[in-house]
Amino acid sequence: MLKPLLRLLACLLLPASAAVAAEGTEAGFVTKAAQAYMIEASTGTVLLAKNENQVFAPAALAKLMTMDLVFDAVSKGQISLDTEYPVSEYAWRTGGAPSRAATMFAALKSRVRVEDLIKGVAIQGANDGCIILAEGMGGSEDQFAASMTRRARDLGMDKAVFGNSTGIPDGKSKVTARELVTLATNLQTSYPNLYSYFAQPDFEWNKIFQRNRNPLLGMDLGADGLATGFTEGEGYSIVASVQRNGRRLFVALAGIASDKERTEEAKRVLEWGLTAFESRQVFADTEVIGAASVYGGTARTVDLVAKAPVSVYIPINNPDRLAARIVYHWPLMAPVKADTEVGTLRIVSGNRMLREVPLYTVQSVEVGSLSSRAIDALLELGESLFFSWLWDKSEQS
Repeated sequence: MLKPLLRLLACLLLPASAAVAAEGTEAGFVTKAAQAYMIEASTGTVLLAKNENQVFAPAALAKLMTMDLVFDAVSKGQISLDTEYPVSEYAWRTGGAPSRAATMFAALKSRVRVEDLIKGVAIQGANDGCIILAEGMGGSEDQFAASMTRRARDLGMDKAVFGNSTGIPDGKSKVTARELVTLATNLQTSYPNLYSYFAQPDFEWNKIFQRNRNPLLGMDLGADGLATGFTEGEGYSIVASVQRNGRRLFVALAGIASDKERTEEAKRVLEWGLTAFESRQVFADTEVIGAASVYGGTARTVDLVAKAPVSVYIPINNPDRLAARIVYHWPLMAPVKADTEVGTLRIVSGNRMLREVPLYTVQSVEVGSLSSRAIDALLELGESLFFSWLWDKSEQS
């Protein structure tokens, strides 16, 4: 029974050639942020992760989800940049001049074009701009906020909840650093033309001139977005993206002690991400990465490949080895079609997950003969019983 078990493990784990040595010394980077998450965009490599799945109040960072819904509606032709929405008394009092918070100073009972509202939110973080858009698109801010949470689920943000369009504290809104990076990545990749509003240096409305609130734009970082936030009791936060020398990074930091420290820490984290890593190709295009066991088929295994070359960003000075593992739900039951997604390649450095890549079957495996299916059924039963016994033993220890 051990032979089929060992064969199964060999299919689950990559061959020794898949483990790539990484020479040098660990960068040992530590951030002051309570929650942090940073990725390199082209590969999705995780460069920094600290409490990245811990929820916190999004504050003004919730406006990024408001922008996502607006950008999506514009891109689908559901609204246009010239669509106008009225300024209600609620929007004016809650987010306008009387609120003494971030505002574009939209005049009560006036009408404002969607493009101007986008500028007000993306550049100035205008609360009145968010509410005007929410009421215009959703009928009410509450209905729009419900759409924000639904949109979060569509993007894979399983923990995020949005109670309003602005991030004004409401006791129920929450998000994670990982989710904010997911959201920022979607804004940049799905709506590149609209995303450019985040990088505009200033904005004038109602004869009032205001500069972009993003403190990183004036620095020589290559920053081109996105937003900052603050919540009493939880500190200062930021979501940012930089592009320099062909490399784009997205980062979310939260739980920072002060406005000044937020700017300094964001700059330090991004500079580290831009300079302390190098690209390493792990698997070439169309290279067979491993194999998965197939039961009841004309072949016992099927080769697996990724859709593109697999690269990761690793610290230039790093003593850890890169390790890669194929994860899939075994057994695959015949028939198995070619070019079917059946598993994931997980690449780690030490204890840190760097990236996950979908894996696809190379060939088809047809249903085998009756005798081969009977043998495979016995092997599957033996392996299942063995793993069940291992699980029971681990539970007792």
